[in-house]
Amino acid sequence: MTRLGKTGLGLVVAIVVLGVGLVTFIATFDWNRLKPVINDKVSSELRRPFAIRGDLSVAWVRHPEEPGWRRWVPWPQVTAQDVMLGNPPNIPDKTMVLLPKVEATLSPPALLTKTVWLPWLRLVQPDVRLIRLSEQRYNWRFDLEDDSAKDKKPPSGWSFRLDNILFDRGRIVIDDQVTKAQMTVMVDPLGKPLAFSEVTGSGKSGAAKVGDYVFGLRINGRYKEQDITGSGKIGGMLALRSEGTPFPLQADVRAGQSRLAVSGTISNPMDFGGASLRLRLSGDSLGDLYALTGVLLPDSPPYETDGHLVARLGGKEGNRFDYRDFNGRIGASDIHGSLTYRQSQPRPKLEGDLVSRQLRLADLGPLIGVESGGAKSEPGQTVQPSDKVLPVNRFETDKWRVMDADVRFRGQRIEHGSTLPLRDLNVQLNLRDGDLRLTPLRFGMAGGNIDADIRLQGNRQPMQGEARIKARRLQLKQLMPNIQEMQKTLGELNGDATLRGSGNSVAALLGSSNGNLKLLMNDGLISRNLMEILGLNVGNYVVGQIFGDDEVRVNCAAAGLQLTNGLVRPDIFAFDTENALVNITGNANLASERLDLTITPESKGIRIITLRSPLYVRGTFKSPDAGVKPGPLIVRGAVAAALATLVTPAAALLALVSPSQGGADNQCRTILSQLGK
Repeated sequence: MTRLGKTGLGLVVAIVVLGVGLVTFIATFDWNRLKPVINDKVSSELRRPFAIRGDLSVAWVRHPEEPGWRRWVPWPQVTAQDVMLGNPPNIPDKTMVLLPKVEATLSPPALLTKTVWLPWLRLVQPDVRLIRLSEQRYNWRFDLEDDSAKDKKPPSGWSFRLDNILFDRGRIVIDDQVTKAQMTVMVDPLGKPLAFSEVTGSGKSGAAKVGDYVFGLRINGRYKEQDITGSGKIGGMLALRSEGTPFPLQADVRAGQSRLAVSGTISNPMDFGGASLRLRLSGDSLGDLYALTGVLLPDSPPYETDGHLVARLGGKEGNRFDYRDFNGRIGASDIHGSLTYRQSQPRPKLEGDLVSRQLRLADLGPLIGVESGGAKSEPGQTVQPSDKVLPVNRFETDKWRVMDADVRFRGQRIEHGSTLPLRDLNVQLNLRDGDLRLTPLRFGMAGGNIDADIRLQGNRQPMQGEARIKARRLQLKQLMPNIQEMQKTLGELNGDATLRGSGNSVAALLGSSNGNLKLLMNDGLISRNLMEILGLNVGNYVVGQIFGDDEVRVNCAAAGLQLTNGLVRPDIFAFDTENALVNITGNANLASERLDLTITPESKGIRIITLRSPLYVRGTFKSPDAGVKPGPLIVRGAVAAALATLVTPAAALLALVSPSQGGADNQCRTILSQLGK
């Protein structure tokens, strides 16, 4: 054999021996020797503890499906037992993830193209604990390296590819001290992926492709001090970081008496960014949502809504949530509109437009401390005393400063039985740092209109309130549509009120109020039968004593009332009828809810009225008492003489005079002009 042949044969033998030796070494190598190096390297890169605490082994498997020579190349299949990933240094708990077993396979041919390709990674029964101690301290963010160090290093030519993450069953424990969440989420593979359209029924042609549902969820625990349970479905693990395919999410969760159901997609699930979800809410009271969402809403009867939620996190204005084009109901009232909630500084803000096509007035009762038929009673809520008329339930002004609001509401048709016909409610609610304003507040009533400006300064203790109210052209027969007697009149009612008070309930505000009230009614009708229909027992008695059982036409009724620290005293309170002139004096105490009124009639002409002595009305608002005052009969002309001295109050009421619907002159104009001479 030539020297060249011997050299070539030697090289072949050497290569074969080296290959056999390498294969023998790889096959017999104890991979556990690499665990300290791997543990240190991964811990350094992730900046948190990492350890393979069990056995580390490698099996070599060929892939016949690979083309050409690649089918003969064995791929390493790595198995690691008892893998632990810890928390960052600012989280005291030791463990974030426990994995009884991890399996992965690596493609050697891909290394030739500088690609680390893992076709699959299998996690066996992962156990994950997500912890948040504050807005800045949480364990699910990984800082792999400093940006400054990254800028100094030349870009690497290597890339990483992971095709699939598999696991049989997992558990996620959530301990969030910011939201007071203590929950356990069990994650199970569905067995077979479900198409997004199969679950949501929203398969639209031309729509962007959405990932399949891969895992099922079961939720139990507590959230913001309320028991929470639920179920749902999510996409695959790799879809969490997919930039081109929206991540699917579906969940149905109950917290206390509230229910939240969502279905849709999230374009950036790691930060809950770009959420586009169908959101359905229901519960016993809108006020319950404050504990769950941080959005301050009033107590209400049972509700449900269904709309489209779009979330955008980050940005100059902070996190933003748009609840668009929702429909629903509150009690027996329908509700529609769009709302935007911004988590801005110094306070979050709620903005939007709402409309109700058919609003039941009783459903608004909780807004002013009046119990609604469907509204629930909260523990510790003030119970309305049986002997009180004015609502005593306290406004929760301590919550008013957690959020600002600018919301416009319109109620097209307003139901209040058949006794108070209302329409076209328009109000703009503005809440800023606990200062609540309803400006303007407008609605139609009995053919006329009510305009009001209301301010409640909840950022002051006690709360300061003020109201300016204007009533114009309220038609008497429309005010009482079910009373036949009132259909004979063409009269109308006008009024102005200015009130200021302090206190944290309607009763307290009125009981301390200062201001004035002016009312004017012309061309009305009064009778004992009318008082009985209205359920006014004292009025029934007074009218019967003065006028008997006959219907009597009221030319003009005028009231000019002054309020001082809750005590109401009339400057003028008189009725001019076809038979008599009636004057009312005395006072009404809004703080104690007691009456002390004297009603003095004077007959006109030769017709004799039933009574010529004054009447009294005393007692409480709830149970008033009426009777005849003892003493001498009225001196004829005394009432007219007393009214003639009321020059200034009468002149002030002239501003409320307007032509009646029939076009005739208002009777009050002549009477008040005579009193003002």
